[in-house]
Amino acid sequence: MSSPLHLDVLVIAYKPIAGLIAPMGAGKPTWPASSVSLISGEQDAVLIDALITFDDAGRVVDWIRATGKNLTTIYITHGHGDHFFGLNTILDAFPNARAVTAAAVVPEAQGQVSPGYMGFWNAVFPGQIPEHPILPAALDGDVIDLEGHELSIINVGQADTAPSTIVYIPDMDAVIAGDVAYNGIHQWLAQTDHQKRMQWIASVEKIEALNPRIVVAGHKDPHARDDDPATILGSTKTYIRDFNRSLSESHSAQELVDKMMVLHGGLGNPYTLWTAAQAMFEQAQVAAS
Repeated sequence: MSSPLHLDVLVIAYKPIAGLIAPMGAGKPTWPASSVSLISGEQDAVLIDALITFDDAGRVVDWIRATGKNLTTIYITHGHGDHFFGLNTILDAFPNARAVTAAAVVPEAQGQVSPGYMGFWNAVFPGQIPEHPILPAALDGDVIDLEGHELSIINVGQADTAPSTIVYIPDMDAVIAGDVAYNGIHQWLAQTDHQKRMQWIASVEKIEALNPRIVVAGHKDPHARDDDPATILGSTKTYIRDFNRSLSESHSAQELVDKMMVLHGGLGNPYTLWTAAQAMFEQAQVAAS
């Protein structure tokens, strides 16, 4: 009989960034707190996501080494660079590990290392990310074996980007949700439209259908719990619906921010909201031209 699995979560706190839009409220531009998950058996372990900066990834390396586990696999939930640019540092420390993602995610990950996107990432994190980020390879199939336990990869479709995948661990009743779920943090809506946001809600409902006991969000407040899935998933959907309604009632990015802060002012990282609000009204200007 295989040994029970263990789940550890490391959260990197909010950090200052070089913001690309003007502030629409109190505070300075920050990057949202982000998590990685380590699923371990008796000897081996699988890491979910890899963070972005050299410092972030270095903390992940120290964290894994402290467990004494043999890292076999790093799985990347979706193609945003802030979830895989840390691969260079982690693979340098664990050269026998493989970095993989779902085959459908590979094209977006490739796009993130294009000159245009790298220009964005280097502007936000100057001198803090690899010049040539390592890309995850396509996973053969949709299951990662960990000492006889299956980690199921499920492509749920749309989240803050598409395609987005989750890792479902039946033996633990756990879902590592990537950016399909947020927990205590303003959601990245800048690259969505109304249809995509409604599809995102449907993706969250796919997680709900699994009836998990634990949901680990890719972006979560450092103090947020992982064992309250009803609140985590319900609030993710509520935020999207509130954003849709507030957007329909707003005539400027600032008005949208103000409305959402009344409803969700207690969430972390308002700069994510400011970015989304600007993007919505830029989309409207382009559509009207």
